[in-house]
Amino acid sequence: MNEDLKNNRNYVIAIGRQFGCGGREVGQRVAQLLDINYFDKQLLLEASKASGINAEMFEAADERTPKFFPSLWPLNLAMAGSAFVGETPMSDDSIYKAQCQVMKDLVDRKPCVIVGRTADYVLRDYCPVISVFLHAPVEDRIRRIIERGDCDTREAAEKRADKIGKLRAEYYNFYTDKLWGHAESYDLCLDSSLLGVEGTAQFIVDFVKRRLG
Repeated sequence: MNEDLKNNRNYVIAIGRQFGCGGREVGQRVAQLLDINYFDKQLLLEASKASGINAEMFEAADERTPKFFPSLWPLNLAMAGSAFVGETPMSDDSIYKAQCQVMKDLVDRKPCVIVGRTADYVLRDYCPVISVFLHAPVEDRIRRIIERGDCDTREAAEKRADKIGKLRAEYYNFYTDKLWGHAESYDLCLDSSLLGVEGTAQFIVDFVKRRLG
């Protein structure tokens, strides 16, 4: 662990992000600079192993709201049971509960960076959490999406960014009492295009040291 933070109990840097803004790369670099663990898609595999639910089910439900739920159905009722029941709302909520438990188990081992998956909300009363939201202008995100091979055209990249952004917002807003992408929901909001991956990561590390040091 970074020397400046060695006296702190385990903590989490939770990163929310717009699709295409480099959130994964920034998160990985932050973890490297602080010598702590990093999780995004790996979290699904950890949750699958811990729960015994097929990993493909976690992939299908990843950062997506339940496939069906009555508009006024309280979330606490949706999450009351723990059994996996076919293709029902309970199945998605059981997956979410398993993923939440894995996050708690992971932070018990070592401080970490977790990208997405409502980590800031899930762990808010469990350990110190520094919540960060990364965004970037649409043109910058489109360029990154095409460069990394996710889409071939500008139109396709823009449509995908918009679709995934809506899915992430719906997921975050459904499972938390906050609003995805709104400044008041986070400790720190940054435009990743201004400083690039390295500069943004360094800025976050400095912020974390000031908060926890």
